[in-house]
Amino acid sequence: QVQLVESGGGLVQAGGSLRLSCAASGSVAGIYRMGWYRRAAGQQRDLVATITNGGTTNYADSVKGRFTISRDNAKNTVYLQMNSLKPEDTALYYCNAEGLSQYRKNTYWGQGTQVTVSS
Repeated sequence: QVQLVESGGGLVQAGGSLRLSCAASGSVAGIYRMGWYRRAAGQQRDLVATITNGGTTNYADSVKGRFTISRDNAKNTVYLQMNSLKPEDTALYYCNAEGLSQYRKNTYWGQGTQVTVSS
C-alpha cells in the first residue's frame, strides 16, 4: 500500500556531506513514523534516525550531532542530512515507514541507497 523511493546516495570523502531523500506514495495517510536504517557489509541493519508525524526524532548515538532527519508532510518526504561523514558511515541506507492500515500495523522499506565514505 506504500511505496518508498530513495535518492541521494553516493561516494564522498571523509568530512563531506550528503543528503538522502525518501518519498512515500500510495496509502500514505496511515503513516505515523518514517526514518532511516543502514546495513554495512557483513553487519546487521541498524537504526540511524526516525521522525514521527508530530516531529519527535530519534537518533543512533553514532550519528548524533552529525546527522539531521527532517520531513515535509505535505510532500510525504523524509530527508537525512549527513554531515562530517566518516568511513564507518559507509553502508546501504534504507528508508523505512511505519503505518496503520485497516487497523493493522505495517512496515515498509525502500530499496536502499549506497553511501560510501572514503578516507
